[in-house]
Order: sequence, then structure tokens, then C-alpha cells
Amino acid sequence: MRRRLSGDDDANGLGNNSATVGNADATERVERSGGMMVMKEGGSRGVARAHERKTSKEAGREQGSGEKAAMWAQTLDSSAGKSGLDGGANGREVTETIAERHSSQRGKMRGPWACSLLTLATTACSIILLATIVRSYLTLQMDPKGCAMSYMRPAFAPFSDFDTEHTRFASKYSLYLYREGGVDEDTRVKGIPVLFIPGNAGSYKQVRPIAAEAANYFQNELRIDEAAVGNGKRPLDFFTVDFNEELSAFHGQTLLDQAEYLNEAIAFILALYHNPHRSLREPGLPDPKSVIILGHSMGGVVARTMLRMPNYQQHTINTIITLSAPHARAPISFDAEMVATYNDINNFWRQSYSAVNPRNNPLADVTLVSVAGGGLDTMIPSEYSSLTSLVPDTHGFTVFTSAIPRVWTGMDHLAIMWCDQFRKALVRAIFDVADVRRPSQTLAQSQRIEALRKRLLTGMESVVEKATLEHEPVTFLTLEHSSTSIMSHGERLTLRSIGASGKTKAHLMPIPAQPFADGGKFTLLTDHALNASASNGTLTTLLCSVFPPSSGSTGLTFAIGMQINSFHNAGSTRLACKNAAADISFLPASTNESVNAFDDAQPFSYLQYDLEDLHEYQFVAIVEQATEPVQGWLLAEFSSGKDSAIKISKGHHQLLLNGLRRKLPATRPMMTELKIPEVHSTLFAYKLHVDRQVCGSKEDELFAPLLRQYIQEPYESKYFVNTKGGNINVHGISPYMPPPLSGKGASEGLSLQLWTDPTCDSTVKVTLSVDIVGSAGKLVMRYRTVFASFPLLVVAIVLRKQFKVYDATGVFISFSHSMDQCIRTSLPAIVTALTFLAVALSKATQGPWAQKWLGRSTTETVDFTVNDFMLGTSDPFFWFLVPLFGLISIGICIAANYTVLTLTHLFALTHGLLRSWTTTRSPPEDARSKPASSFVPSTTYQRMITTGILLLMILTIVPYQFAYVILCLVQITTSTKALRAALDDRSDASANFYNYTHSILVLMLWILPINMPVLVVWIHNLAVHWLTPFSTPHNLLSVLPYILLVEMLSTGAMMPRLTARARHLTNLSLFAFALYAAVYGVSHAYRLHHLANALCAWLFAVHLCHNSSGGGGDPVALVRRLAGQYLPRRAGSSSRPGAGSGGGGGEHGGRDVKKRP
Repeated sequence: MRRRLSGDDDANGLGNNSATVGNADATERVERSGGMMVMKEGGSRGVARAHERKTSKEAGREQGSGEKAAMWAQTLDSSAGKSGLDGGANGREVTETIAERHSSQRGKMRGPWACSLLTLATTACSIILLATIVRSYLTLQMDPKGCAMSYMRPAFAPFSDFDTEHTRFASKYSLYLYREGGVDEDTRVKGIPVLFIPGNAGSYKQVRPIAAEAANYFQNELRIDEAAVGNGKRPLDFFTVDFNEELSAFHGQTLLDQAEYLNEAIAFILALYHNPHRSLREPGLPDPKSVIILGHSMGGVVARTMLRMPNYQQHTINTIITLSAPHARAPISFDAEMVATYNDINNFWRQSYSAVNPRNNPLADVTLVSVAGGGLDTMIPSEYSSLTSLVPDTHGFTVFTSAIPRVWTGMDHLAIMWCDQFRKALVRAIFDVADVRRPSQTLAQSQRIEALRKRLLTGMESVVEKATLEHEPVTFLTLEHSSTSIMSHGERLTLRSIGASGKTKAHLMPIPAQPFADGGKFTLLTDHALNASASNGTLTTLLCSVFPPSSGSTGLTFAIGMQINSFHNAGSTRLACKNAAADISFLPASTNESVNAFDDAQPFSYLQYDLEDLHEYQFVAIVEQATEPVQGWLLAEFSSGKDSAIKISKGHHQLLLNGLRRKLPATRPMMTELKIPEVHSTLFAYKLHVDRQVCGSKEDELFAPLLRQYIQEPYESKYFVNTKGGNINVHGISPYMPPPLSGKGASEGLSLQLWTDPTCDSTVKVTLSVDIVGSAGKLVMRYRTVFASFPLLVVAIVLRKQFKVYDATGVFISFSHSMDQCIRTSLPAIVTALTFLAVALSKATQGPWAQKWLGRSTTETVDFTVNDFMLGTSDPFFWFLVPLFGLISIGICIAANYTVLTLTHLFALTHGLLRSWTTTRSPPEDARSKPASSFVPSTTYQRMITTGILLLMILTIVPYQFAYVILCLVQITTSTKALRAALDDRSDASANFYNYTHSILVLMLWILPINMPVLVVWIHNLAVHWLTPFSTPHNLLSVLPYILLVEMLSTGAMMPRLTARARHLTNLSLFAFALYAAVYGVSHAYRLHHLANALCAWLFAVHLCHNSSGGGGDPVALVRRLAGQYLPRRAGSSSRPGAGSGGGGGEHGGRDVKKRP
């Protein structure tokens, strides 16, 4: 039997159901035309006569629906032919059986609780995957916490005279000066100004630990250090700002308001130092011209924004230190103004440092340092703190707290403000760059960046200059052969006891010649401090070159200070030396009792030089100055590059399948470095095992193995003491991160430095394997926004299926049934296509055509938007994330759908009970006059008033996000009333309308999280200072289509069927919405609200066309009708649509035709 549906057959496998629904729909139309009388005759001729009674007008309006009726008639012919001998009774039974079967199938399609075994299995799989990811995030690959508590005695002095004459935000924000009780209680300014900027929901009181440490450090150490005072060190005047704990991470305009206020605060602060009544500055010192900025979290972003504001005064800011600040990209992309502000600020900084002529760089004198907390920071991904895409290494860098000497621990988003070890290092870094003798109150820019690197980096980074090599020789060493030990080439120096000889002794290690020096290093490790002065201490390390003695130079012997011997003695040798103490790197102590790197123990001293940097020297001299035996040890050696550095070229696939295994020989150097360039992704976590054999020598082991894990740019290091292994995870290449400003590769990969006692004569086995379950938790911080965008992809596809079936058959299937059908057909195909698209885009992003069409950067040589779409990575290895997120999103949507169903059913049950209670208490005559069950909308007058008030509020005082929340509540009410009507009426029209309102509600609820952050900011401002105006665009068009559609649905009007070409527009709109949610939904989530808004505008237009054209449902009909009113000799007409009709347009009323006179 050949058939043709009125609409296109569903390409996703719903053809059989569509045919069934079409037959049942035809049955209903036959019954409305008197078909029940025909069926009683039991013959096909009755059905034919019923079909013939349809007017030509009705047949034209229903088009393909009549063909469905004909197909239904043929089915009845066949049934009647088989039972023709049995008479009319058997024919009636067959007809009723078929009708009951189709009615049952129709009810199943409309049933909101429909759930197949496949749907249950999909949901179970997604829940298991999601639970695994969350468990991994909360419990696995966790760094140890090592912060010590800090204490202070705070006092805050407000500046009440910083009022509306200075800033328009005086009634909203406040400025304070910090003073430490018992140390400095005078509220007059006297030192170097430092301004603290709190972050998102941060308090001005968070400055207490750092400001207290600065006051105590100056009082107890610098004040009594004449050299420090002579170098311009003075106390720090810490100013702090009270933003009333504003949520600056959620709202771009709030960030701009804070930046504007702070620029005006800086002008006020600098003016204080000119006022003799409020300043205690020493006479002769220049007045400050700039302020040091310290920003926490979003406060660091506000600090960079200040230099972009129109009210910024040039050169008032030259040093910015930020703590856990998301510089690279916005934490969330739910606010359009926040994304635009980030793009504008970052482009300003990039273009400034990309200027060919430094004179055209407004940031030439600005130094920016970003400090990140590492894996313990669960507020923002620490890689967002990276400056590699914003600032060249000559003007700034990013360092992790676990790499800072004597800190050596990660810390969470708030602990970075009070961690005792870190605040000590930070305060000393600020004092290192401070110089009250200059108007800028700081050193020159090149000196500033050098001082900050020296204080905050490990000293082993390539950008850290070796200070010793730049200085002139200041120590002249005269040695007598009897008190000097000259070692042979390649010999290792091992001291197991310091001062055992009872006198000062020098050990000279000849530096190898250049041919041996390719990649070679000199390394020294000791558990003693290396002395910066030659006059006292235990150990001193010198870089020496031969200096022939000259007559008359006896005055230089005082500089030796070691009393080894006089160079006048026969057989003596004179060397010109530089003290290497300035180049010491501190390493955490590693003994058999050590547990964590941050343990309270005396650190190791470590020296490392590349041999090519020592070409001007002939000897390295290690001088034992102790005259009595001292417990301790020292190891020093020269090693070749091929022995100390091992490069391992293994990709993701090899590491995932086989891991990495490396056996280090017993003759290895003291320091061995394993370089693994392919390990650089933040999405992978690893397990490291270090298996060391028992020490083969008779001597005890000098120290336990010490491991350093590090990457370059950003500078992240982690230390594992007394190591047997540990968790390895890096903050290198991360999704959605912009490429480096330099244009080169984003990371050199992971390096593992292993220090072991080479005198043990034992092998060490190093094993590295991928921690698959531990890696799952890394997805949470990097792909949080995915779970706001990918579910919208699923919802759009499900809605697309519902509208296709409805336009073809007249049945608006339930969200659950549509989800089940999409899981079988549409969703797997779309997820598969998106997977191939992700792989293709990841490979194509390196090509110029992809950067031209997909990127938005047109002027820069480096496209900083290249990672803004899909998975945010150019590595095709992560293709599996698309189906993973797709499966989880499907499960989330299913769970959310049934949650909404449960709530609406509870509301409907409550509504029914309340109505029954009010009905029983009403008089009998009133009860009889009320309908038993119906969808009762509010009156037109009430709707006009409420809608008008809402529109007026949007245009004046409230953000459109507030109106959106109100619309969601209204839609919940509409869906509840529709469900109550469907339960009472048990009609197809009521079921169609409920499924329609429920699906729109699900869509709106998934859009709701995108609007919540700005709404929360508005509510917070209202609660704190309700008179303060809230800066937000009152864009009525951003929510008007939502209002119109929700208002239309609240009247009980059902979406009309589209049988013309216009139905393809609905299909394409939903498909485009789903595609955008997948491709750009993460980086530009705020646009999903506007795309859904456009979809609502289209649906409202369809509703409006239906009402205006008398039920046709074609958008073109409205245009024709409006145009027809202005054509001559055309009859006016009016029609009344059938509200709530599920049959595709309702019944037409009569027409009143008026002739023109």
C-alpha cells in the first residue's frame, strides 16, 4: 500500500509513529463529520461517503491530512473486506479495535512520563560518569595544604573627606588606611603608598595579614638596618577599599565602576602626601608620584582596567602584583559586558607591548606580576592567572606559590591572602622594589623585574640572571699549596663533615674546557647556608680566575678575610674571585624524616651554572671556614649534558597505553633531569613512582631523593621530599586559553629534576603513568560552562523533533517521548558530526584560512581568539570529550525534565485540591455554573496592566534578567494550569497544549542560569545601598519576545501547525541554536539567551499569524491579510480561532461579508 504524509516523513525514524498518528487523526476527523454513523454500516462505502461530505474548502485547508484519511479508509476497506460475511457487527468490532490501538499509541506519545529502557540506560550511564568526575574532583589528585596561620592587630582609619566632591561613588564605596596596633598607630602617612583592591565578594579587611607583616618586618628588621634605610626602604602605607563585597566577577559594569573609583582614590592618596597636616614624610624626600597596587582575584583585573579608564593619570601606577587573578579570560561568560570589557582590556595591553617604538607604549614603565595558588584554588583555574598572552617577560611573569622559595605549598583562593609563609615572601618582594628616594617610589623598571624574579622565582629559570657573573671580583684569594686541595678534572667533591681538618681549607675544582661543556653543568648541594661574606660563616663558594700578584697590592689582603695565608709567602697562588652566594637557590630539605616540602626545616642551598656561563673562570673554590668539626655535608660536581638531561619523546597515546619507565644508572650525576615535552596539558593527571635501591656503599646516604616538577611560562614548580612518588599535574596548555604574546609554543612540557645521593652507588627506577580517574576531575574547572551550553544543544534537538512531528501529524508529543526518539536517532548523529567537526577544527586552526574565518582577530599577527570555540583546544587527541559531554548532557536533561515534571504535577495536584476545596464551600448554584475543568486565563485587562508594569520597570529600574525570572514563574504557572486541564479533560487538545508549554518551560529554565549572575549582582546592590543606581543596559528587546510568547501561552493559545514552507524555518532555527550552543556556547554563553529570544520571537509570530489569519498558521497569511485591507473591492472578514485546539488551527467561525456602497 502506497502512502504519502502531509508533511515530510521524519528522517530520524519516526515514520511508523507518524503514520499511526496520521491514521488516528483521520479517524477523529471522520468522526467529527458524522463518520460514526457510517462506521455502523460496517462497509467501506460509508467511509467514502463521510469523506465526500467534506467541503472543498476544508479539504484544501487540511491538504495532506485528507490523504491520511483516505489511507485510513483503505485500512477500513481491507478490514471490512475480510469480515464482510460477518455483517456490520464484526466490522464495528474491527474498527473499534483499530481505533483503540491507535488511540493507545497516541496517548503513549503524548504521555509526559514516557521512559524506555534506552532512556534509563542513557541516564544511568551519564549519572555514573558525572559522579566519577565529581568524585575525582573532590578526592583525587589533591595537593597537600601547608599554610601556617597568621596573626595581626588591625586598625582601620576611614577617609570621610573622600566624598562626592572627589568621586560620584562616594556613597557606595569607602577608602581606609591600615595601621598595626602596637607598631604604628599614627594615621598620618609617612612611607610608600600601597593600595589593596579586594576581589569578587571580597572585604577590605583581607589586607590585614599582609599589611601587618609589612609593619612588623620594617619595625623589627629594616628600621635597624642602615644599609636598607640608605637604599630607600621606608614603611609601607597600606590603603584599602571597601566595595561592600560586590560581585565584580559577574558584571562588567561593576568592574568598570570600581576602576573609575580607584583612579580617583589614587589622586586623593597622592594628595595626602602634599598636606603637611596629614603627612610625616622626612624632609628632603620627593613627593610620591605613583602607588604600588596589590590586587586579589578580580581586584587584579580591576587594577589592569584602571590604566584603560579615561580618568587614569599617567605614571600613577607602575607596579601591580596580583594574587589569584583571572587575567587571561573571564571566569564566566554569562554577561556580555564582562566579555566585552575583558576583550578591550586585554587588547589594550597586548597592543601596548606590541608597539614597535617603546615611546608609543603607555605601559612601558609598568611591571606586572601574577601569583597563582595552584590546584587547591577551586574558584578559578590557576592557568587563567597566566600573563603569557598579555605581557612580555621583560615586564612581567606568572609564578605559582608552590615554586616560591620557603613557601613551597599551594593554597586556595582565600588562603593566598593570609598564608603566613607567602605573606612573608610577598612583603619582602614589595620592599625589594621600593625606593623612597625616587618620585615613583620604586626602582627603575628593569631593576624592578629583576628584583621580583630574584625573590619569587626559584632561581633556576632561564630568565633569572646570574647576579654573580655581572659583578666585578671583590675577593682576592691567596692560597698556599699545603692548605689547598686541587681536584682532578671530573672528580666529585664530597664533604661528609665540615671543618674536620681544624683549619680553613679551600677545595679547587677545575672548570672543564669548552669542548666538554656542551649542555654541561656545575651543581652544588649542601645542607648549610653559603655565606655572602668572606669574613665569617661555615662555607663559601667562589668563582675564580687566575690573577697574577703585583707589587704594592698588599692592601687587598684584607678582602680575603679567611686567613689562609699571605700571598707574600713562597709557593702561594693568587686568584681573583666572585662570591656565588647571590645565585643560591633554596630547596626544601629532604631527609628520611621529611614528609612535605613546606615542613619547618632548614632548607638546602643549591647552586647551578651552565658551563658556557663559566668560560671566563678557571676554578670553582669551595672554602671550609669552620675551624671546628660541624655536622653537615656538601656535594659538588661537573656533569655532561648527555648524562644530566634526558629527553623523552612520547606522545599522549604512548603515555596512556604504556606509560613511561626509566632506569637511572648507579653512575648518574647528583641531579638528573627528565624532559617530557608532550606532557603539558592541564586535562591530564599522572602517577609518579620512584623506586630507589638500598644504598650500595658503606657510607650512610647524605640526603633522601628530592624531586622537582616544573614547567616554564607560567613558572610552576612542585617539590616532593623524601620521594617515593606522587601526583603529577601541570597548569600548562589549557582549554580556551589564548596563545602566548610571543607567538611561540605555549609550553615546553614537563620537566622532572631528581636529586639523589650519587655516592650511594645504587640505581633508581622512575615510572610515570596516566591517572585516568584522577584526570576526570580536571574537567570540572576547565569545562564548567559546558554544562550550561551542551544541555541547551540537547533541548533544542528535542524541541526540533517535537515541532516536526506536530507539523506533520498534529500531535505534539511529550518532551520525554521526543527525547527517547532523539536518543535513538538524532542525538547520536549530531554528536558524531560534532566530534568530527571538533577534530577538523583542531587540525585546521593552525591554517591561515581557519584563522581568517573562525577567528575574530584581524590586525594582530597572533590570533588570540583561536581557542574560543568547541572544546577550546587545538589538540585533536581530546575528540572523545564531545561524546562524553554529550552523553552527560543528555542524562542531565532527562533528570531535569523529570524533576520539572514532578514539580508541576505536585503543583497541579495542589491546584486541584484547592479548587475542589473552594468548590465544595461554594453555594450549589455557583458550583453548577462553574466548569468542572478548564484552562482559565486571566482577563485581558489584568494581563495588559501586569505586562505594562513589567515593561516600564525594565525600561527604568530593573535589569531585564529580573523580568526573565518573573517570566519563568509565569510559565511554571501556565504549565501547571495546562497540566491540570489535561488531567481533567483527557482530551488531545489539552495534552498537546500541556506538552507544548512544558517544553517551552524546560527551555526557559536552561536559559535561567545565564541570567542569574547579573540578577544576583542587582539584588546585592539593592540590599546594600538600594538608593545607588544599578548600571545595566535596560534593553527591552532582550526580553520582549519572551514576554510576548509567555503572555500568549498564558491565554491558553496552542501553537498552530505549519504545513507550508514556513515549518522549515522552525526546524532550521532550532538546529542553528543547537549548533551555536555546541560551538560557541562556552566562550559566549550570554548569546544563548539572545538566540532563544529570537526563537521566541518566531514562535510568537506564528501564534500571531494564526490568530490574525483565522487559523491558517502561515506567517505569510498575516502579510496578505494586512495588505488585502488596502486593496479595492476586497471583502473584510473576521474569524475566531479555536483556542487550545491541537488539530492544527482550530475550527473556523462564520464570516461577515460587507459590500462596499
